[in-house]
Amino acid sequence: MASPVWSTIDFEQRGLQSDYARIPYSSDTSAYGWIPVPMICFNGGDGPTALLTAGTHGDEYEGQIALRRIARALTQTEVKGRVIILPELNRPAVVAGRRNSPLDAGNLNRLFPGSASGGPTAMIAQYVTEVLFPLTDYVLDLHSGGSSLDYLQVAYAHRGQTPEQEQRIHDLLECFAAPHNILTDGRGGGGATTLYASAAAHGLAALTTELGGGQGLSQAGVRLAEEGIRRVLRRFGIVPDLPAPAPAPTRRLRILPPETAIYASSDGLFEPLVEVGASVHAGQPAGYLHQLGQPLAEPIELQFKTAGIVVYQRHPTLTALGDALYGLAADSEP
Repeated sequence: MASPVWSTIDFEQRGLQSDYARIPYSSDTSAYGWIPVPMICFNGGDGPTALLTAGTHGDEYEGQIALRRIARALTQTEVKGRVIILPELNRPAVVAGRRNSPLDAGNLNRLFPGSASGGPTAMIAQYVTEVLFPLTDYVLDLHSGGSSLDYLQVAYAHRGQTPEQEQRIHDLLECFAAPHNILTDGRGGGGATTLYASAAAHGLAALTTELGGGQGLSQAGVRLAEEGIRRVLRRFGIVPDLPAPAPAPTRRLRILPPETAIYASSDGLFEPLVEVGASVHAGQPAGYLHQLGQPLAEPIELQFKTAGIVVYQRHPTLTALGDALYGLAADSEP
């Protein structure tokens, strides 16, 4: 079924255009209304296309701010290729400051390739898949830990389906130059239903990021996103004169299986002992879980099950049974 989402932007027209992707939504107060998802298109006509997205989760702010900075910078320089920017991709979640949409509880990064007959979140995913991916060569979907996780600064990518695509993905990761890179099969993190996994399945060079986390804003994360995008747009001839800093060295990691992560074994108050980025060993104390309603009980001691590098840590102290508290990575095997 064709996407019901529409916009006044003509992606083949040269120059700058700014409008919305209009998501049809019939509500109690607007029978024939639509949800405005801001979209900007810069088209110079003589180079590849980059699709830049943020706000896939509404409580992740570093990418949203970085894309605004990039958009303003592109108004001051010549664009040779084409850049499509959606800084508030899951607009209802962004407005609510929530990970998932308040309209349909949709987690946009678990709904790709989407559906024209689903709720608003599934429609957004289908529009990206069916309308934007065919226009695109490079995809960068900017994420951070949001309100629930503190996250190591890392870029993730799925492996390519062909040697040529694999090389393009490798080049994209190296050019973006996050402090850490991870090639993943998506196990435990959305699998094939994420935006960047869907992009890779369509033959594109795609990556996603984790730019920090917590309920505030990481300026280091904003800076990494902006500088990485500048390098990509310059390196691949999309905006060849865009100023961009030289890349710093990157450490290649591999994510460890979900079984090595630490999850809350009961409701309680989480007291972490180890920070993100730390190297840990099997049996090392990770933190304590103080059970609610039992103030005299000894806290549950949490221990790491294997050696690794802490890639994320739960940010809120209040914790429920099943919450992810720590996740681990390790250096990539040669």
